[in-house]
Amino acid sequence: MALAGKSQFNRRAGSVREKAYRHIQRSIADGSLAAGGGISELMLAKELKSSRAPIREAMHQLAAEGLLEQNPSGGMVVAQMTRDDILELYELREALEVFAVGKIAGAPMNPNEKRRLQQLVDGISVLRRELQASDRKALNANQMDRFIACDLGFHALLLSTANNSRLLKVVNDTRLLIRIFAIRREGHDRATLKSIQRYHQQILDAVAKQRREEAMAAIAAHIQASRRERLEEYDLSKREDLLRQTPPLSTRAKGRSHYEHFRIA
Repeated sequence: MALAGKSQFNRRAGSVREKAYRHIQRSIADGSLAAGGGISELMLAKELKSSRAPIREAMHQLAAEGLLEQNPSGGMVVAQMTRDDILELYELREALEVFAVGKIAGAPMNPNEKRRLQQLVDGISVLRRELQASDRKALNANQMDRFIACDLGFHALLLSTANNSRLLKVVNDTRLLIRIFAIRREGHDRATLKSIQRYHQQILDAVAKQRREEAMAAIAAHIQASRRERLEEYDLSKREDLLRQTPPLSTRAKGRSHYEHFRIA
C-alpha cells in the first residue's frame, strides 16, 4: 500500500510539473511573460493550486532548454536573446535540417506524407490569395496563427520522416526558441509569403524526386533567408531602443553652457 501511495503521488507530481511547464511555456510564447520579466514560484503555485516543488522543477527544465535564466539577484527571469544567440540557433538549425533533408531525400517518399506536405504548402498559397483579395498589406493575427501552423507543420512533418526522434526534438526546440523570441512587428506581407511558399515547394519537389543535393541546397537557402530576416529585425529593434533612450537634441542643448553654444555656432 505504501508503495502504491508513493507511486500515485509521483504521478500526480509529474502531472502538475508538466502542467506548469506547458503553462509557463505558453505564457512566454504568447507574450504574457515578456523577455527579462521575472517568474514567481509562489504566484504560479497559487494559480495552478499546487505546491512549489513541481513548479520549481518545471522552471529548471525550461531554464535547461533556454527559455528561462537565473537572475543574479535571485529567482528566474524569461531569457533575453542576444544577436549571437540568434546566430547560434540558426547555425544549429541549418546543420541539423540540412543533414535530415539529405537523409530523407535518399529514399522514396511515402505518398501520404507527400500529400500532407503539399497541403501545408498550399495552405500558405491560400493565405496569399486572401491577403491579395483584402485591402491589407499584411496578415492579421488569426492568419498569422494559420501561417505558423502551416510553416511549423511543414518542417516538423518533413523532419519526422527522417525517423530520428532526438534530432526532431532538438530542431523543434530550436525553432520554438527562435519563434518565441523573434521580434515580429506585424504579419507577413505577400512578398514574404511568396518567398516561403517557393522555398517549401522547392524542398518538397527535390525530396520527392530524390534529388539530394538540390533538396539540401534549398533548405539551407530557406533557413539562411529566415536568419537574415530575424537579424534585420533584431538590429532595427536595437536601433529603435537606442533612439528611445537618447534625449532629443533640444533637451540636451539645455544642459550646455553659454560658451558651448557659442563654440558650436
